[in-house]
Amino acid sequence: MLMRAENSKFARTINLYKAILCIFAFSAYSAETVTLHNSDTQVTYKNLSSLSVSHQTKVKTWLNFGINANKRVLGLPRQAHYYFDLNPRYFATEPVPWARIHRGVFDTVELHFYRYASLTSLKRDWTLYHELSHLYHPLFDYKDFWLAEGLATYLQNRVMLHNQLISRDEFIHRISAGLQRGKLNTKQNKGQLNSVSENMWQRNAYQRVYWTGVAFFIEAESQLKAQDKPDLVSLIRQYQMCCRENEQYASDQQAKQFLQSLDRLSRSGIFSSLYRRYQTREDFPVISKSQIASLITPFTPKSQLQ
Repeated sequence: MLMRAENSKFARTINLYKAILCIFAFSAYSAETVTLHNSDTQVTYKNLSSLSVSHQTKVKTWLNFGINANKRVLGLPRQAHYYFDLNPRYFATEPVPWARIHRGVFDTVELHFYRYASLTSLKRDWTLYHELSHLYHPLFDYKDFWLAEGLATYLQNRVMLHNQLISRDEFIHRISAGLQRGKLNTKQNKGQLNSVSENMWQRNAYQRVYWTGVAFFIEAESQLKAQDKPDLVSLIRQYQMCCRENEQYASDQQAKQFLQSLDRLSRSGIFSSLYRRYQTREDFPVISKSQIASLITPFTPKSQLQ
């Protein structure tokens, strides 16, 4: 007990130190904090001043749209203050060529985007919705990155569908095509999933890792529906309120704890059971067309694209 208390005290000290560093890092770049319409959500931008006034307005409108799109489907993440590290590019072949999440006391979304991209093309790009979806789960160990990337990829498509950024047919096409890419990449990247996930970058195994994770959550959705349980989106919403704060620090057991929380919320053993089956599997899961089609639920908000 004493060792645990000492470790807890040390962790709090480290986290306080990280918080101070984060504050200095953002203040050094003249970060701007704003309050979004009809909410208490705040957004801090790093490097915003590197853009012209008109481009600043466009980028803030884009990020505001993305935050609200995710909130409309998934609710507000536990970290209600959003941090964006903006990296505008003069040359790019797509609106948002690259992005990632920096984990810490304040999770930060690092975005590399084409500064001359239109607002519509930025809204229609999937990257922002993917990175924002990562804010709804804690950091997992490398061996469980298939779970993190699969969840974010699955949720990004749900967010885009429900905000009418893609049609139902496009949703089905994207999921089906992604699963096919994952299946093909599995043939090139053999081995147990947790090992491949841990070495995803060196092995160029992104497609297998991401889409095996998507398959996991599609299977979970099918089982939830068969047992008349709340769907994954509902569980993610509940998770923010009950459990997210207690699972924000990385450990090799973080993924299991996350799935156990979803099991408790759904009053089932679906997620932990699937995890035991998936983590060491060497094949790519078989997902039927009917399973994909069943993911489309009635949801018809007004289009937010003007």
